[in-house]
Formats: sequence, structure tokens, C-alpha cells
Amino acid sequence: MKRAGLPGWCQPWMFSFVAAALMGLISAAWSGRGGAEILSVALAFSVFSVLVGTGQMLVIASGPGNIDLSVPAVITLSAYLSMGMMQGNDALVAAGFALALAVGLLAGVLNFLSILALRLPPLIATLAWSFMFQSVAMHVGAEATVKPPALLAALTVQRVAGVQVLVVITVLVSVLVAVLLNRSISGRHLLATGQSAAAARLTGIPIHRVRLAAYAACGAFSGVTGFLLAGFTGGAALNMGDAYLMEAIAVVVIGGTSVAGGQANAIGIWGAALFLNLLASMLNTVRVEAPVRLILTGLIIILVLPVATRPARA
Repeated sequence: MKRAGLPGWCQPWMFSFVAAALMGLISAAWSGRGGAEILSVALAFSVFSVLVGTGQMLVIASGPGNIDLSVPAVITLSAYLSMGMMQGNDALVAAGFALALAVGLLAGVLNFLSILALRLPPLIATLAWSFMFQSVAMHVGAEATVKPPALLAALTVQRVAGVQVLVVITVLVSVLVAVLLNRSISGRHLLATGQSAAAARLTGIPIHRVRLAAYAACGAFSGVTGFLLAGFTGGAALNMGDAYLMEAIAVVVIGGTSVAGGQANAIGIWGAALFLNLLASMLNTVRVEAPVRLILTGLIIILVLPVATRPARA
């Protein structure tokens, strides 16, 4: 979304793309690898950050305080259930995808119904469900890695003319979400609800239905991410979703979505995801140890965040 007082080509969230390019240049110069190779790897991993971030963006945009902390557990549960159902059978890939999607949708619905019926803060409700989803995943997976079908593993890394197909599909999904947010009635209802639920209710917008859809969509994105991530990494594992707890929120905020709700930026998530992945690549390239790397990552995010989210000037 464009900020008032700034030209369209110079919005704060665009600095995430600039920062990502800087991280890529440093990595290329230090490692001696080509920029295209570094970008290709970053894009491959950014796909999963973008998918979970897009779902989280819809929830955050639905109003102040709305957030989904069950994302990592839904990723893990969806991966285990879908991989377990397919049992390595290529013929069941479509069915596995449908199951992962259904699990994610159900998780999102359960999250919001708990918020609505029990009047729990979203943070508490989604965290509670996260423990339950993770417990089910532990019971199903028994701490073992469940391998994906060969077809799914191949599809997640498939390239056409040197371009990863999954990246192209995810870009198209981001564009579609951006268009729906700004052009469709549902998208405008979501942003209106996020700006002022009371005002939206007075205009006849069904705010509970809007937020239910946002949480369900977030769950669906998480479920699909679990399915694809299991194929990409070689199977479902109990800790596979852990990295996406904070990353899903970071890419949303750095990408230009307001934590106060009512404003969303589906394209900006790509800049933020590339920045975080290229930052990790750069720190690995210069051989920074893991504890120091985490500290530096946090500090750099703190420095970048005010630039990417600064308010518009009058």
C-alpha cells in the first residue's frame, strides 16, 4: 500500500529490497560465488517465508492484536499427516496436498472460534492451540522423519529455463493476494475491519466472518507450507516449523504491513523474505558463529524495521 507524501517508487517497504540486494552483494564479494547463484538459493528458501508470511499478513491486517502463533505447529502437523497418509506413494501427492490444506483450514477455524467463543486474546488462543497441534504431531510422527514421495520432492525443486517453478507459482500467489486485497470486496472488507472494527460493523461488514476467513487463510497457507517444506527438505520433522514463528511476523512487518491493522502489503513480503535469507547467507559466508549470528540478525532487523515501517510525513 502506498504511503502518503512519498512517490510511488519510493515507499519505505521498498528498502527491504535494497537491503536484500546489499546482503547479496556482500555474500557474492566475500564468497566469490556468482550473484545469480546466491539469489537462486535465497529465492528457493524465501518461498516458504513468503507463504507463511502471507497468511500471517491477513491475520495481522484484520485488526490490532490479531496474530497467529500456531503457524509453526500447523506446519509440522500438516507435514506429518500428509506425509504419513502418502507413505511415499507418488499417486497420492494430490490427496496429500488436499489433506495438508484441510488441516490448515481447520486449524485456522479452531483458532478463531476460540477467540470468539471464549473471548480469549488471539495471542493466548493461538498459542494454546499451538501446544495441542504440536502434541498431535509428536504423537503421529513419534520423533521420526517421514519421507515424502519422490514426485513431491522433485516438484519442489523443478526448474524450467533455469527458474524454479515453485518460486514462479508463489510470486503469482502474492500478486493474486495483492490484487484481491486492493480490488475485491473481501479484501476491502478485511482492510476496513482492520482500520476500525466498530466503523466496519456500522457499515454492515460482517467483521467476525471477515476475521474467520483471515485465520482460516493463515492456517491454509501454513498447511500448504508444511506440505511443500517436507518435500523440499526431505521429510516431516518435529522442529521443521520452529524457524517460522518469528520469521512469519518479521517478513510481514518489514514488508510494510501495519501491526495496527488495516494495511497490508503482499509484495513487500518478498523483499523482507529475501532480506532475511540473504542476511543469513551473508553471515554464514563470513563464518559468523551461530549464537553471534542470531544476535546480529536481531540487531540488523531492529535497525531496518524503523526504515521499512516509518510513518508517512504530512
